Amino acid sequence: MTQFSGKPDREGRFRTLYATMYPDLLRFVQRRAGADHAEDLVAETFLVVWRRFEDVPTDTGDSRAWIFGICRNIMLNGRRGDQRRNALGVRLAASVPVSSADIDLAEQRVDLARAWRQLSEIHQEALGLAVFEDLSGPQAAAVLGISPVAYRIRLTRARRALRLLLDHLPVSTVVPRTAVVPPSVAVPKPAAVRPPAVGRKP
Repeated sequence: MTQFSGKPDREGRFRTLYATMYPDLLRFVQRRAGADHAEDLVAETFLVVWRRFEDVPTDTGDSRAWIFGICRNIMLNGRRGDQRRNALGVRLAASVPVSSADIDLAEQRVDLARAWRQLSEIHQEALGLAVFEDLSGPQAAAVLGISPVAYRIRLTRARRALRLLLDHLPVSTVVPRTAVVPPSVAVPKPAAVRPPAVGRKP
């Protein structure tokens, strides 16, 4: 069993935070880095959270944003050379299987997916924090390390860019009734909570 160097109350609060945040953080990573290394990135993020646990905001929404920001920085810092970027592209969540009754909605989803892929990573990220992570403006700004005003401007531009792309896309090919849009990446239930060992100083 993992041993802690902190006080029991600190350990208990960390375990609660870990269990609460794990699914959200895993989805956050999968949208930006794929599923292959998602669990490793989540584990690395929680290690940093444990080391900086006294800095975790008390508000639940603010703590989510704070942890997302740590994870984003880890992902950005993990890029080397020409791959180093200032923004992370966000994968658009896939939809459910399509029935004949949903053919119009399916075409809309196809159009949205096509337009989304043409957005810049900066625009994808701004929209993703608001739509997928359901963060407020100040919280999303905290994740990106920019001011709320700068984030609002970025989000407005991202929405405008997406609308322009949707308005100028070629007419979609009708989706066959039997077509199935690939399902979203399933988020596994977290294993038994095993917070990181903290015997060594960071």
